[in-house]
Amino acid sequence: MSAAEPAFAGPAEDRLAIRERIEAYSDAVFRHDAEDWIACWAEDAVWRLPGIDVAGRPQIKAAWQGAMAGFTLAAFFATPGSIRVSGDEAIARVYTQEFLVLAAGGARRIVGAYDDALIKRDGVWLFARRTYSILHDEKA
Repeated sequence: MSAAEPAFAGPAEDRLAIRERIEAYSDAVFRHDAEDWIACWAEDAVWRLPGIDVAGRPQIKAAWQGAMAGFTLAAFFATPGSIRVSGDEAIARVYTQEFLVLAAGGARRIVGAYDDALIKRDGVWLFARRTYSILHDEKA
């Protein structure tokens, strides 16, 4: 996105629905709710994490459940930095703050960012691709 392009563009109702998708994702992480979390994803989605690419809803869910097993608490806060809608497709940048209590003891604080592609299927916005970058990571 260039400096001339607005960070938020497209119909307000679509941008609100995308923001609600981001918030539903965050809420599902807090609650460790795999069904609500995976409902945020398109069937053919791709989840890109540092060093890992996972494709398809079943594989994404399994990877998430494996990661979440390592935390007794996953506090996940998300703030959109941009949402640009064009028809039934959108791109977004979402900044995250995580406080993770590790099952093995200790904790981590992570600041990250997602570069997202979303699609609207049957009137519902879903993540088609989420690419995550860690901006800061510290052990507490």
